[in-house]
Amino acid sequence: MTGQHDVVEAAVAQAFRDEWGSVVATLIRVTGDWDLAEECAQDAFALAVRTWPRDGVPDRPGAWLTTAARNRAVDRLRRAAAGEDKLREAARLAVADEPAAVHSGASGVEDDRLRLIFTCCHPALAFEAQVALALRTLAGLSTAEIARAFLVSESTMSQRLVRVKRKIRAAGIPYRVPPAHLLPERTAAVLGVLYLLFNEGYSASEGDDLQRPDLAGEAIRLARLLCTLMPDEPEATGLLALLLLQHARRGTRNRPDGELIPLDEQDRSGWDATAIAEGTALLEEALRRRSPGPYQVQAAIAACHATAARAEDTDWAQIAGLYLQLRRFRPGPVVELNRAVAVGMAAGPEAGLALADRLTGQLADYHLLPATRADFLRRLGRTEEAQVAYAEALALARTGAERSYLRRRLSEISSPEVSVSASSVRREGKPTPEGQP
Repeated sequence: MTGQHDVVEAAVAQAFRDEWGSVVATLIRVTGDWDLAEECAQDAFALAVRTWPRDGVPDRPGAWLTTAARNRAVDRLRRAAAGEDKLREAARLAVADEPAAVHSGASGVEDDRLRLIFTCCHPALAFEAQVALALRTLAGLSTAEIARAFLVSESTMSQRLVRVKRKIRAAGIPYRVPPAHLLPERTAAVLGVLYLLFNEGYSASEGDDLQRPDLAGEAIRLARLLCTLMPDEPEATGLLALLLLQHARRGTRNRPDGELIPLDEQDRSGWDATAIAEGTALLEEALRRRSPGPYQVQAAIAACHATAARAEDTDWAQIAGLYLQLRRFRPGPVVELNRAVAVGMAAGPEAGLALADRLTGQLADYHLLPATRADFLRRLGRTEEAQVAYAEALALARTGAERSYLRRRLSEISSPEVSVSASSVRREGKPTPEGQP
């Protein structure tokens, strides 16, 4: 019985990862009510937890969940009906049995989730609110996870989400991809959503697992759709290149027990050569347009790593220079920390530590700052200081994979023969809106 329960629990969890965005997007399209869509989706998953152990996991979990959520919405609308309009809406919803991707409209986009992103990214909404709402509704990320991505408190992020939903209702913002001439005003926010969606899949905010490959894969799928929609936008092409180059390493980033494997220890023969080749070609295509932007620069950094045959072949001086370019587009302490790592690898740990020390106080809850300092201190032979820094990083790390890695490094601190690379610590950490995944 316990085994069956575990199987169903795993199936519900997988369905949530795979289907949440699709279910919510479909309900938003047919009801126009964001809160109702999220609440009914949650009810559908709760129903699955209760009934799948008895009835079995359905062959098409997404369709089952969408139907259950739609039925719940019908019930709620009927109970709350104050007049004929609400009753007509409930009746329309009750028979809305068409596939989620049939209403492409003038844009030609046949994907509810991409339309949801563009709706969230309406120019009437503040940029951070746009991205946060899309991550909440599309990926089902918790308010706490989104808050950490933006380096703000959970209560602050919760208030932002409430305000932006109210504004969408008050302004009557339509659920659609805008016509081509209006796409540019939403491009930056849409790219930001896909970037952060991938980041959460590349390095999860919390939990035992470092990666959520399904979420990263969904971000790549949507990035491909966006490139089809905007073939002349170099930053869209640059973003897709970046995601492919990073995702190419997914199979080599964890040990069998889940602990992360630092970049310089990964088996490069296990990297996805096809994805690297595609990502590199897309980057070259974007750069030929001579309209640089932050995603192209980050893709160039990722390409430096992905195309190095061995860790020691990595051109750290070029990477340090690319971070200087990235600073023009995305100034901030995380970019400065990344540059400190590159400088430390190119010019030595003392130079890197000097740059990292300037950031003390700016990244109070960001475990990669003390982790990076710990490595520089260790390489300089300042063992006691390194122990303190590793312990600080361990206290701040939120995923089991990161904590396991840092515990091992801390236990090795008394073994001088063991060497740790600063790039190992930094490159496997959680990216942010400012940083490089």
